[in-house]
Amino acid sequence: MTLITTPTLTKSTPRTPRTVRNCLVHQKSSTGNSICRSKAKIPAQMLHLQGSQMLQMLEKSLRKGLPESLKVYGTVFHMNQGNPFKLKALVDKWPDFTTVVVCPQEQEMVDDSDHYTNTYQIYSKDPENCQELLGAPEVINWKQHLQIQSSQSSLNERIQHLAATKSFQVEQTQCFLYMSFDTVKKLIPSLLDVRNLPPGDGKPKAINQEMFKLSSLDVTHAALVNKFWSFGGNEKSQRFIERCIQNFPTFCLLGPEGTPVSWSLMDQTGELRMAATMPEYRRHSLVSHLLRAQIQALEKFNFPMYSHVDRANHAMRKVCFKLSFVPMPVDWNQWKCEPL
Repeated sequence: MTLITTPTLTKSTPRTPRTVRNCLVHQKSSTGNSICRSKAKIPAQMLHLQGSQMLQMLEKSLRKGLPESLKVYGTVFHMNQGNPFKLKALVDKWPDFTTVVVCPQEQEMVDDSDHYTNTYQIYSKDPENCQELLGAPEVINWKQHLQIQSSQSSLNERIQHLAATKSFQVEQTQCFLYMSFDTVKKLIPSLLDVRNLPPGDGKPKAINQEMFKLSSLDVTHAALVNKFWSFGGNEKSQRFIERCIQNFPTFCLLGPEGTPVSWSLMDQTGELRMAATMPEYRRHSLVSHLLRAQIQALEKFNFPMYSHVDRANHAMRKVCFKLSFVPMPVDWNQWKCEPL
């Protein structure tokens, strides 16, 4: 394995998503970009935003909804950086949308049992009245195992009721949501109330840099990451991890034997995820050191830095405070939905 001091990053060139085939109606926005209604695929109340200008407008608008829009904002941000996961953005109207649903292109969701791929990010300015929209089979494929993710806990009642009408069982996971200090300062400075600031100074405890070398992961390390990921441990999760490694920057610390002993990745929403340290190397501040290096590198590219932590994971909560992560006034939510 080739060792590097800092993982190499390059700015992705934004590219315009391909036009959906079989478009029945095209509307032109003031920017000249197409809003496409796909024939027999997207219901009349949903519009498929296409073109870099429209997605950039969506990103700008979602920024005004932070922190409630964070999960969708992070996803759209990376759609504007090349869209490596080939996602699409649907809105109920444009430009004054109420609800946004981001999900993979239909041709990507070919495995009905793969909820890692069949994942939907949702943000709504009116969560109490979006159930009918989310129930449309052309918006969410309720014939598949799927996941819904959002920074809005207020969607829970609607999703639970909707799943019941579709004969689905739902497993909700709710976690604390954190954002790096510099990202908050840039995107939501109003949250930097002195009373809410974490006590950490942002500097982790020093590590032996002769013994532990900063590097990056490759796809051969996916099995290792999968083994320690609380949401993983199966074949489909490993394929998802491989895709994350191939499409987003990864960071790891190599131990004395030249193999990863601590690591952190990013998912399709740009969230820092799957961070872990081998049991025999824990309590040495390795993950703190690694996360700080990751955040410093990625913030140079204006990536929004955020992550969730399980409520029971007190060790990682301490790491977040030490690194001056700011707790968000909203939660990280995931609904895993499976047909009965």
